Amino acid sequence: MRILVTGVAGFIGSTLSHRLLERGDEVVGIDNLNDYYQVSLKQDRLDRLVAAHGGRFAFHQVDFADLAALNRALEAERIDRVVHLGAQAGVRYSIENPHAYVQSNLVGHVNLLELARHRGLDHMVYASSSSVYGGNTKLPFAVEDRCDHPVSLYAATKKADELMSETYAHLYRLPLTGLRFFTVYGPWGRPDMMMWIFTKAILAGKPIPAFNNGEMFRDFTYIDDIVAGVIACLDNPPPDDGQAKAGGSVKPHRLYNIGNNCSEHLMKVVGLLEEACGRKAEIDFQPIQPGDVPATYADITAIQSDLGYAPTTSIDVGVPNFVRWYKDYHGH
Repeated sequence: MRILVTGVAGFIGSTLSHRLLERGDEVVGIDNLNDYYQVSLKQDRLDRLVAAHGGRFAFHQVDFADLAALNRALEAERIDRVVHLGAQAGVRYSIENPHAYVQSNLVGHVNLLELARHRGLDHMVYASSSSVYGGNTKLPFAVEDRCDHPVSLYAATKKADELMSETYAHLYRLPLTGLRFFTVYGPWGRPDMMMWIFTKAILAGKPIPAFNNGEMFRDFTYIDDIVAGVIACLDNPPPDDGQAKAGGSVKPHRLYNIGNNCSEHLMKVVGLLEEACGRKAEIDFQPIQPGDVPATYADITAIQSDLGYAPTTSIDVGVPNFVRWYKDYHGH
């Protein structure tokens, strides 16, 4: 297949593209290479893709929120399916810069839906987020749960993407799969995520911020498990059979959680980081931040029963893997 991957210079996008290219697919990647975090890391991820897969990987630097530019960039490209991972990420940054989220996550999502519709593509997989569960207190979070109370604009945009996708599945019978990712980490990860921030601080002998006084629980999902789930979904478009799907739609639209199915205490992860870094962390206990939730926990029954998905990497393995990569990347 020839697959369009948006956000290809990102953490999940670049790792997914590797796997797709390794198995023989071709990848057309787009990314606007914005400076939300250091562009050099995004460039290194791209260089790695080009070095390993050269001719079967095509890259276009373009902002998919700009419809004319998107159409121009992809005019000559044959595309079979889409994995739409590009977005303005980050819960906390959405409080500072709401308009970036409206452009990227709302306008951009509609642009990709329109592209898939006009080209008659047979499947688009798109990134939603565990943050859509917002203020829900029932754990674990299941795709059947109502999630109408987001606690950040980022979460609200991701919920809106799911609703717009439902409309396109209904009006145009476009097969769509939305994936609610739970705290993704691993090699080539993001500098704005906890795992990177804590590792950097511990190695530098600086304090780490433990929000909610350390009483935080997250379903940490290793990048290889996320990618395995994305590919399983990509290869299995939802049928247009009038039957209820995961997430409740009777249109060709599924929603899945992709998580580790295990909610870990923040301080347990800190312990694993200390071990892998070979030094103790200085901990700065702080109150919970606006837009944050104290616990996430993925119920993955739907994707397990539909696609046989099962995560294989525990934090005991994944955290040391990340620290090893981090040290290597930074020449520690």
